[in-house]
Amino acid sequence: MAKINVRSPYFVNIFDANLSFARLDVEIYTGAAHATGHTLSPTYTLTSTAAGQFGFYVNFEIATLIKDYIATGFNGDYTSSASISTTINVDYQITKTLINNTSTTETAVLGLRAFDGYGYFEDGANPELLQGLLISNKIIIKPDDSPLRIPVDNENTNSVAFFNKGEQIYVWTPSIGLDIEDQVQYVSTASTDISSYRDRVENSSGTFEDNACIQRFLRNETIYPVDEVIVNAVEGVSVLKIQNTEECKYTPYKFTFINKYGVYQDLWFFKRSNLSMKKKEETFRSSTLLSSSGTYNTFEHQDKTFNINAKESLLLNTGFYPEEYNEVFRQFALSERVWIKYNDKTLPVTVKSSDFSFQTKLNDKLINYTIEVEFAFNKLNSVR
Repeated sequence: MAKINVRSPYFVNIFDANLSFARLDVEIYTGAAHATGHTLSPTYTLTSTAAGQFGFYVNFEIATLIKDYIATGFNGDYTSSASISTTINVDYQITKTLINNTSTTETAVLGLRAFDGYGYFEDGANPELLQGLLISNKIIIKPDDSPLRIPVDNENTNSVAFFNKGEQIYVWTPSIGLDIEDQVQYVSTASTDISSYRDRVENSSGTFEDNACIQRFLRNETIYPVDEVIVNAVEGVSVLKIQNTEECKYTPYKFTFINKYGVYQDLWFFKRSNLSMKKKEETFRSSTLLSSSGTYNTFEHQDKTFNINAKESLLLNTGFYPEEYNEVFRQFALSERVWIKYNDKTLPVTVKSSDFSFQTKLNDKLINYTIEVEFAFNKLNSVR
């Protein structure tokens, strides 16, 4: 089924040599896609007079309208729902009115799938990005003790097989008849609410005792033993190499962002990070003079502040990444929605680094990026 990536324009073109004006009815909805014979209950009705010299046409751009109905969010759970999802259904129907005042209504186009993705300029008009594997990189780098999640299009993927040292340990196959909220599957060997060995213990009602022996075990053992994933999809067979990275000195931070294909993708920063805070305030000068005595108290503030708040930022270093990850960092920088797992909470951030010089193995030898992000909220609770 055709796809709409709503961060890029999507045009519905109507042409007829005798076209006077056109109407486009658009229905946007969640759940199961409508079947043949469905009568639209339009979310939008658009009309326009035709233009042209050698035949007349109308172009309707509908991606902007659809985007408002995609309830994009992320609370740390990769399971979609009607209230938090990066996909939605779209139907549309064209009605033409010709210069002789006759009107014809065409068969409705049903079950278009809209994703919160985008195409590049070189992808051309109405980019669909029809593929099963919904990431650009064929190398995935993650900490030893963290789950692996592969985002795939359920409709365009045949299977996802996980291997460790040449042995197949798990195979995923798509389901039939899924609602639009479940069209993106985050295939993993781990439960969706488990992100570390500690989570596995506590999720099983156990008690995690952190000590030197446990830390030594975690450094020496890969808790999720996967080193290769093979994705069989409409674009062919993709072989993903998994690099399980050990980091003993610094705390790795996981970012989750919406990538080019309109799905959640994880990106890890392994090395040094620095937390900073920028405060903002308003001030005024008040009189501290005591009217009864003509004196004042030296402990009273003459310059007073109010509306004090602050925002915190993180300056992070990625650690060494292969050149192939340049595309991942490009999509990370272009994402409108980014979250960080910080102090056991999933928090929204904004990528503040606006200039991005891509590094290459030839020029830079070892590729490490330093990126600044700002927490997307005031430090002092000001939600009203």
